[in-house]
Amino acid sequence: MEAVAINDQSPTYIPGNGDGPLVAVTFQKNPLHIRKYLEAEPKALGLTQITLSIFLISMVLGSIAIGMGTFSFDVVQVFASLFVLIAGSIAIAAQNLHLPTLKACLGMQVVACAASIVNVMLSSGKAGHSHQFCWSPYLNGTESTRLCYILEKSIEHFIAEEILIHTALVAICVTLAVYCCKVIHCCTPTSSMPVITINAPPAQE
Repeated sequence: MEAVAINDQSPTYIPGNGDGPLVAVTFQKNPLHIRKYLEAEPKALGLTQITLSIFLISMVLGSIAIGMGTFSFDVVQVFASLFVLIAGSIAIAAQNLHLPTLKACLGMQVVACAASIVNVMLSSGKAGHSHQFCWSPYLNGTESTRLCYILEKSIEHFIAEEILIHTALVAICVTLAVYCCKVIHCCTPTSSMPVITINAPPAQE
């Protein structure tokens, strides 16, 4: 009775010579595993990162132009958004499934995620200073005019929109980083697929 061999390497038996088992099961690296990165829709997510980063940069530059916010915080947010923009570009380029590009994509997504978290904290810090434009030194407090009320609510809405976009970018960065990590096996074992080899006996003459 022929035995069934199960191992992790390709067999070296010569078909038809009677040596070795009739059926051999081996496990080989799945050559299509790298295509799992494409399941993350990197083009769509990368374009989203680029578009939202450009939008955020324009918002921050606009706030600098009208003197709203803190200049040092705004400059940090611009540079952090540039990291996210670069990460989105590399995510799109990684569609060629070139391993060094995928590794660069993973590194930039981690950096972009950290940058977006910093932006969330900076934007949250702005929320407590939305009343500063209605501050009156004569009253030693904020003015109660309708115009100041509308301005304060508009600034709060503006800051809430920033926080929402930064949070969405954090989620996108994490998603792309996870898929990159799966492909380059930095945190998951290499996937294998079973290969069945039949060692057919020689035909009887």
